[in-house]
Amino acid sequence: MIHDTTYSRPLTDADARAALAQPGARALAGGTDALPLVKEGIDHPQQFVDLRYLPGSDAITVLPDGGLRVGAAVRLSDLATHTDVRERFLALAESCESVGTPALRNMGTLGGNLGQRIRCWYFRRGVECFKNGGDSCAAVEGENQYHAIFSDGTCQAVHPSDPAVALAALEAEVVLEGTDGTARRVPVASFYAGAASNPHAETVLASGERIVAVELPAASAGGTQQYRKLMQRGAWDFALVSLAAIKRADGDIRLVLGGVAAGPMRVNPSIEEDVASGALDEESVMALAERAMYDATPMTHNGYKVQQAASLLRDAMFTLSRA
Repeated sequence: MIHDTTYSRPLTDADARAALAQPGARALAGGTDALPLVKEGIDHPQQFVDLRYLPGSDAITVLPDGGLRVGAAVRLSDLATHTDVRERFLALAESCESVGTPALRNMGTLGGNLGQRIRCWYFRRGVECFKNGGDSCAAVEGENQYHAIFSDGTCQAVHPSDPAVALAALEAEVVLEGTDGTARRVPVASFYAGAASNPHAETVLASGERIVAVELPAASAGGTQQYRKLMQRGAWDFALVSLAAIKRADGDIRLVLGGVAAGPMRVNPSIEEDVASGALDEESVMALAERAMYDATPMTHNGYKVQQAASLLRDAMFTLSRA
């Protein structure tokens, strides 16, 4: 129960590391997922460590080389409206703008959004499954209309983060820090590695490790960028399928799908190279989109995602090839 959990608010990095090193400690930011996990009986923390008050945790900083550093406690609403983010990293701004409701965007932080747990109803309702003490995925023979069409492990749930998809296309890195002060950097594209095969988590965060910031490279700034999201409802919903599509200033293309795998899924780079080669006609675009979905393995109720992903890809390929 939440009332059995203590709360701490460290004001220095050293105090945060010490608090997170304690047994049963959990990082807390906006709380839009951490608190529901406790209410649903999925997590049982002994202490919440609020990271929002650490120096620089809510700062958006332009780096000397032209890149961008975003503190883990920056609110999604601030990223969606920040002038520099919208001008130089539009896909990130659009992805943050598409998250939930205005109230959730005003509470939710970038670090919390990236580190949230899956939204699979079997997992959330305590049904025995691979993430709930079982050895198989309950969705395979059950309700799977919102699950993965590209699978690389037992769990078939998709990660719900919108910003993760844009950040993967922008080749951003997550800056992590352990309880011993050791820092490491992980590409967002690798942050969810092994999620479908890990029964306990969806990210590569080690015990006690926290997200400090996310850094975007200068090479990904500008160009043509878009984030598109298809939902069951018109707004305030998780993505059925999403796509971050980037044509960088140097002409390179990045296409990353969301809602189709355990984490953001980049389209085969050879397809991106074909899109970057020049203006494509309709037949070429259709062939490339079909090729991108060749390895999809939809389940009983989610075959529609193949068509949705292909449609998003066709539109983006046509636009980017002419940008």
